[in-house]
Amino acid sequence: MAKPIPRIGSRRNGRIGSRKSARRLPKGVIHVQASFNNTIVTVTDVRGRVVSWSSAGTCGFRGTRRGTPFAAQTAAGNAIRTVVDQGMQRAEVMIKGPGLGRDAALRAIRRSGILLSFVRDVTPMPHNGCRPPKKRRV
Repeated sequence: MAKPIPRIGSRRNGRIGSRKSARRLPKGVIHVQASFNNTIVTVTDVRGRVVSWSSAGTCGFRGTRRGTPFAAQTAAGNAIRTVVDQGMQRAEVMIKGPGLGRDAALRAIRRSGILLSFVRDVTPMPHNGCRPPKKRRV
């Protein structure tokens, strides 16, 4: 039987299996995407790199309950809990979508103790974009 080839430098640098140390984040951006079926909360730093995220589906809600305000509140709380431990004090909030979880997620963010510099609605709005299909001929 052939000898296994040793992996060069596999565990010498010590990074494998251990997570990178948590950076201190004084400021960040919280993105809330609220659709009718789910609410996704993503926390990024000011450069746009994702630090933490959560959704109603990952919090254990299934089916139609994912679109409820309570599920959005739980998802926002889970996403923010990790970044508060990393030292985030100020944040900007970007809310996208028409879902029921918009207000509940914003309420959960306000209750977390993070100071909000501004809240912006970034829901995409069509400016008469696509041409409608031709009328059906009978």
